[in-house]
Amino acid sequence: MTDLLSLTPDAARGALAAWLAARAEPGYRLAQILPRLWQRPVGSWEEATDLPAALRAQLGDAFPLTRLSCDAAQQSSDGTEKFLWKLADGEAVESVLIPEGKRRTLCISSQVGCALGCVFCATGRMGFRRNLSAGEIAGQVREAVRRDRAVKPTNVVFMGMGEPLLNWDAVDTALTILNHADGLGIGARHITVSTVGILPNLARLAQRPEQFRLAVSLHAPTAALRRELMPIEKKYSLPEVMRALGQFRRRVTLEYVLIGGKNDSLTQADELAQLARPVGALVNLLPLHPGGAPDLTPSDRPRMLAFARRLKRHGVEAVLRRSRGLDISAACGQLRVELEARRKVRAEEHARVE
Repeated sequence: MTDLLSLTPDAARGALAAWLAARAEPGYRLAQILPRLWQRPVGSWEEATDLPAALRAQLGDAFPLTRLSCDAAQQSSDGTEKFLWKLADGEAVESVLIPEGKRRTLCISSQVGCALGCVFCATGRMGFRRNLSAGEIAGQVREAVRRDRAVKPTNVVFMGMGEPLLNWDAVDTALTILNHADGLGIGARHITVSTVGILPNLARLAQRPEQFRLAVSLHAPTAALRRELMPIEKKYSLPEVMRALGQFRRRVTLEYVLIGGKNDSLTQADELAQLARPVGALVNLLPLHPGGAPDLTPSDRPRMLAFARRLKRHGVEAVLRRSRGLDISAACGQLRVELEARRKVRAEEHARVE
């Protein structure tokens, strides 16, 4: 059995063409089948009613479709939607759909859990479970489309659970699926990979010809503070990461979560400007989502505004984002952690009753 959804569209086309030829099926069948993977996705081959019943059954045997089932969904008063997708092995990952005008950005996961242990992230407290396949990564977009074709994501960001560049082979294929005309057809400039800076695979991403966007999770202007917030600093240092950005022909975004009393002083804004200005980076200032790190305090609004103004005074373009989904479990990893905790409590209560 072959997982067509974990192949690039060109590879899936080749596998299907060979399979159809071996069965002496007419050539036009390929044009009927291929769009049912990504362009007009079906939940199962039985839904492809333009195909004969016998062929649908054979496709189901040879190419079963890997599905993600929606285990939980929450919608915020600001329109943000959070999905917890259950995988075939019982694991679960999250994605978040953020509408803003005509733009609909889907934040997707690349791993189940995360090994990096960043102190401000709920996913890091979960630990690492496993990598996602390319089909499971792009499948988050596929399932969102299947839920409502009218709100197909216009943008995709790899900012959900996991570190994308620690699952490079699958992410590499998923990027092609997301962008390819026979895949989901999302423009490369509308697809952003967010990374802490895994240097070998950062170089591989830079070598791709498409104009995919890069966002680097910085969150500290000095190596010492970054090591405190992000253990990966011990392996890939801040100076090395900043030097590596020179490989990219397109503008890079530096992501910076503002944590009260930790990384939000004006002196730290000056230090951040010294990093951002030489590489012409845009700085994305992100309020700490309180659900992601209950032991940390978000910066207050006046302090965040002062930080942004200080960067701009240095000639650095900075955008202060607003927190989305504050009334739901929208922080990365939060919904899964909360549901696991609730289920554990219920199981313990059930055991006590027995």
